[in-house]
Amino acid sequence: MGQFHRTTALAALPLALVLLLAGCASTADSDGYYTVKRGDTLYSIGRDFDQSPANLRTWNRLRNPDDLEVGQRILVRPPVGVVARTGAGQSPRPAASSSPSASGSGSRKPAPSRPTAKPAAKPQDDDAPAGAEAKVDWSWPTAGKSAPSADSYKKGIDIIGSEGQSVVAAAAGKVTYAGHGIRGYGNMVIIKHTPQLLSVYAHNKTILVKEGQTVTRGQQIATMGNSDTNKVKLYFEIRRNGKPINVMAVLPAR
Repeated sequence: MGQFHRTTALAALPLALVLLLAGCASTADSDGYYTVKRGDTLYSIGRDFDQSPANLRTWNRLRNPDDLEVGQRILVRPPVGVVARTGAGQSPRPAASSSPSASGSGSRKPAPSRPTAKPAAKPQDDDAPAGAEAKVDWSWPTAGKSAPSADSYKKGIDIIGSEGQSVVAAAAGKVTYAGHGIRGYGNMVIIKHTPQLLSVYAHNKTILVKEGQTVTRGQQIATMGNSDTNKVKLYFEIRRNGKPINVMAVLPAR
């Protein structure tokens, strides 16, 4: 009954709002803690919050990172006074001495260093592979001829194929939506890859994954169909920060 009410309510929501809700599936409270859900791993939590598994293990004093429990609270922000490790450690520079030099007077002060000019930031192109996309290993979600969507309100691509053919995850991530509650999209799957990136797979015949499930690149998530459309096809879309991007700019050439 609960699933029916959820699906009915979602049917009245635009896809953009559903994508927003899906993208906010993993959130931390004001204290910087995240509550573990079914299907979570230390790797997936770290990916969602841009933290390394090593940092999470250290901050939470986890002896075995595989022993996460549903409902467990995990610190996903650096504790006060701790800087997150992002790579090989660098030796800190020694602090400037406050005592006068042996040859100078006590009132002598070092000359202020000149500020280094920073290069102007380049405007971001929504169609260009940004840093978030560069970290994701993309692949085609299915075989078939591709073309811009025939529906003017959709910004992704249609991939024409045969009923029942395999639809796979275009990149590793977590399923944040799996259902048929959005009018015009049929049986749809949404996968969250990073805090900024989502991918959409619509018009499927059958859905083979559940919400909260972690998937790998190339793992089958559905079969192709024509749910809520008049042609057998997969509608595929990638969104960054809620906005559709040019999928052809990030998918490999074929």
